[in-house]
Amino acid sequence: MRRLTSARANGRSRSVTEPPAAIRVTRRFSVPAERVFDAWLDPEVAGRWLFATALRPMTHVKIAARVGGSFRFAHRQDGALIEHTGEYVEIVPHRRLVFILAMADRPHTIARVTVEITPLRRGCELALTHENLPSDHAQRTEARWTGILYGLGATLTARARRGVRDPEWSAGR
Repeated sequence: MRRLTSARANGRSRSVTEPPAAIRVTRRFSVPAERVFDAWLDPEVAGRWLFATALRPMTHVKIAARVGGSFRFAHRQDGALIEHTGEYVEIVPHRRLVFILAMADRPHTIARVTVEITPLRRGCELALTHENLPSDHAQRTEARWTGILYGLGATLTARARRGVRDPEWSAGR
C-alpha cells in the first residue's frame, strides 16, 4: 500500500494509507473456451504470450497445473533475470482459473488473479480480475494485462492458422 501525507487544519500532517486496488479486463476470442483455458496451462503455449512480449519472449517456463501447484516464467531484460511466479488456488477446467501472483518489486504484496471464461455461441469471453494491487500500479497493470490478452489472441489465431488441433495442446499435462 502506498502512504500519502495529508495536511490537517492545525498544520500537522497525518499518514493515510491508500487501499489496494483491483482491475478488470475483458476480451472476446473467436476460438472455443477450451482452447483459451488450455493456453494458460500448457507451458509451450503460455510461454509465447503470458508475461511475454514480441521483443521479450520467455526463456524459461515451468507450470505445475494443479491446485497448490506453482508456475514460473522468466526472461532476461537488460542483463537482469525477470521472474513472474505464483501458485494456483483454483482450477475449474475450461471455465475458471485463480492464482496468486508474486510481485518481485513488492515481496509482501500478494495479488490474486481470477480468470473466468464464458462460452459464447461463437468463441468465448474472458474476464480477468487482478485484486490487491498497490493503487499506484493499477493503471499500468491494467494496460499490461490488456497487452498480454492481445498476445493470447494473436497466439491462438496463429495456432489456428497452422492447423494445431486441441488434443496436441493437452498432451503431457
